[in-house]
Amino acid sequence: MFTGLVAELGTVQKLAQQGESYHLTVAAVKVLQNLKIGDSVAVNGACLTVVSMDDTAFTADVMPETVRLTNIGSLHAGDRVNLERTLRLCDGLDGHIVSGHVEGLGVIAGRRPEGIAMVVTINTPPELLKYIIKKGSIAIDGISLTVTQVTESSFSVSLIPHTAKETTLGFKDVGDSVNLETDIVGKYVEQMLKFNPKQTQEPALNKNMLLENGFI
Repeated sequence: MFTGLVAELGTVQKLAQQGESYHLTVAAVKVLQNLKIGDSVAVNGACLTVVSMDDTAFTADVMPETVRLTNIGSLHAGDRVNLERTLRLCDGLDGHIVSGHVEGLGVIAGRRPEGIAMVVTINTPPELLKYIIKKGSIAIDGISLTVTQVTESSFSVSLIPHTAKETTLGFKDVGDSVNLETDIVGKYVEQMLKFNPKQTQEPALNKNMLLENGFI
């Protein structure tokens, strides 16, 4: 589990392909502190498991499912990536609940300054856009951000200077891909509403049930 608060920008040392999978080696500093083999690190928002490491870098396996749904397979040596260690029980949840399970790719459609901020617009597949709401949370390349606008084909976020400086969104340009993970709460609610009440004795979670029990 992650918060979407990027710890540092790492640098890709090597991406070695093995069939449909990859070995990804990333140079880092902060995330290496007390890191162990078997620990998880979010790389551009994708939760990866450390399989080897030294004093300057770690290596993780990237399975075919991750390659299909993320931009990790298109990385090259020298590319910078967002890195975050897993959330500890003693940590504050300053971002939002991020699982590290990227659902698909968006494409940057526009960038424009607005005061001190940079507004970034991202074209998004409809199967993901339905979970994105204005003022809701979204993880972009693993960065926890607040949605400012939603259209029929895209959404926008606003970056403060610190976020632009410390994450990939500060230097990615129009046409570049980004990993997207939508808010986990909406997906669970949708699944519960779809659940077939004939398969259980429990009451269906729908509008009538919420009305009858005083929730709305």
